[in-house]
Amino acid sequence: MTETTTTAGIPRERSPEFSLARSALRGLREDLFRDVRAYRPLPEAAAAGPWAHLFPAAARRYLRYLPHAVVLGLALFTLIVGMASYSVFDDSFMALVAGLLAAVPVALTLLRPVLAWWLSFAAAPFLVVVTHDGMFPWSGGSLLGHTVVMTVVAARTRPRAAAWMWVLSALYSVLAGEIMGGLGSGDAGPMLFFSGVAVAIVTLVQVNRTTKRQVVQERTVTAVERDRRTLLEERTNIARELHDVVAHHMSVVAIQAEAAPYRVENPPPELEKAFVTIRENAVAALTELRRVLGVVRAEDYAAPDAPQPTLADLDKLLENVREAGLTVTKAVTGAVRELPQGVELSAYRIVQEALSNTLRHAPGADAAVEVSYVLGGLGLRVVNGRPNALVKPSPGAGHGITGMRERVSMLSGEMTAGTTADGGYEVTVFVPVAAPVPEQRGTGSAHDVAHDGTDA
Repeated sequence: MTETTTTAGIPRERSPEFSLARSALRGLREDLFRDVRAYRPLPEAAAAGPWAHLFPAAARRYLRYLPHAVVLGLALFTLIVGMASYSVFDDSFMALVAGLLAAVPVALTLLRPVLAWWLSFAAAPFLVVVTHDGMFPWSGGSLLGHTVVMTVVAARTRPRAAAWMWVLSALYSVLAGEIMGGLGSGDAGPMLFFSGVAVAIVTLVQVNRTTKRQVVQERTVTAVERDRRTLLEERTNIARELHDVVAHHMSVVAIQAEAAPYRVENPPPELEKAFVTIRENAVAALTELRRVLGVVRAEDYAAPDAPQPTLADLDKLLENVREAGLTVTKAVTGAVRELPQGVELSAYRIVQEALSNTLRHAPGADAAVEVSYVLGGLGLRVVNGRPNALVKPSPGAGHGITGMRERVSMLSGEMTAGTTADGGYEVTVFVPVAAPVPEQRGTGSAHDVAHDGTDA
């Protein structure tokens, strides 16, 4: 693929080789010239690595510092070799300086790897001139130190940076070797061979590790997507079954209830009202069923757009169950206030389920609903009396109490349910709700506001 540029309005195509070379030079600038002094501390090793079982339990917590200890150990070894290269002059101070020039870049790779490579690269010709150990274009300490620096930096950077470090070192070896006495008579060849092998091995290990990490990440993403797709399929199947079974029968109930008064000549008003109530309940059940199915079919658990019932709708619910034949009373204590939407909805559903259980399992009994607004939350109490022994209760699946407990547990509340002394049944719920923060006008305190009102 050729690259097209313009010169004075005239398009000119550039060869792929030119584009490749420019890309390589751009990579050199990004890897070795940009942010040379960047602070990149050596990361700690995993304490539970594959070699952890070889160490005592008391020493395993220090395994995370093993890479740092290895680098510092190599720096110490480089210091010793660098000092030995200068020992022919029997000058302890200059020997220490020569050793430090070779060893400091190795230790610096712990914090600033790119800067460490440049310092090691710059120290190489200086050490050759200073030590006079007969080795060129790399002295003994510099040969070891620069190889270690390249290896450590290659393990911490991208493969392209490692390749550029080796290429620049090779260029220096060729040019300096020819200047100092010929390429074949120096140590450029062995240095480039051993450093190239070390850098290649480290780079291959790093690439393999990165590839495995990417494979694990891709597998994790694939597994999550597969589970999500399976969950969506299951939810869609559940929604389909609910629609086919429940919605169909509820639609039939609504239609039959609407048509029933016309099939009876001069039906009494009570019968007409009963059929109207049946139809309204069936239509309401269909509406809520469609709302639930819409949530189940959704790809995410988004809240339904339709408004959800709250405690303000309790009167309508009680009127509905009264038309079904249940005598129920309601008592509200405390200062009525608006509660969080989740608390309002759960409280409504709990009362609805408790009254439904009364209709099914305690026919003929009276019920009482108590709603208590207290400072620390909301209290609910639904109690019914002894059922009429002459009326057979309706069967149930037994999931009503479980559903109420799940709602209360979700809100970190408490619930008790059980029989009463007179043979009835009682459900008591308390849901904690944070007290509302009083609004303040301006920046003054509540005392200031009250004082202003008194003055007025």
